[in-house]
Amino acid sequence: MRHVLLAEEPDRGRGGLGGDRGQEEAPGDGAGEESLGHGVQHSGYGCPVGSANITLILGSVFVVALIPLVLGVVVGWGGLLGWREKLPRDRGAGVRTVATLRSDEAFRLANRVAGLPTMVAGVVGIVAGIAGLLMPGTAGVLTATAIGLAGMFALVAGGGVLGHRAAAAVPPPAPAAPAGCSGCACGGCAVQRA
Repeated sequence: MRHVLLAEEPDRGRGGLGGDRGQEEAPGDGAGEESLGHGVQHSGYGCPVGSANITLILGSVFVVALIPLVLGVVVGWGGLLGWREKLPRDRGAGVRTVATLRSDEAFRLANRVAGLPTMVAGVVGIVAGIAGLLMPGTAGVLTATAIGLAGMFALVAGGGVLGHRAAAAVPPPAPAAPAGCSGCACGGCAVQRA
């Protein structure tokens, strides 16, 4: 559908006057674009020519909404592994303080206690990401993302504190017997005298 540009209609998109009175644009001259007389160029499909900018903005907003969603899955998985006592101590994940790294038992207990708040933090992140994807505007996406990330951080930090306290309550492991001592009751061992 082509519109006829009249001489009295200023074409603000091109900085001058429109075409001659009563003449249509030749097909292919505007590369499928037409002016509706109000300065906005439109493609033949009803989308503004600048829709690439809109697509870029929507793509950026989509990525922002994915941040709490992806982090929520990762954090929730870590919480589940800790709660099930399947989190490996040597991988760098989980509650890692001096008290928790003191023994395998302390590490397992700390991450079991921190597992539930960490799983809840993962759920909060996933819900915030889904809410961000469903928001109609950029402000809503940013708000959902910020609230979700803050909630995740607070729950993970709280779980870490609880896990550290639980690990601190675990008695330290007994000292290992010195090399060469088989634990005999001969009385010559320094461990026996102490």
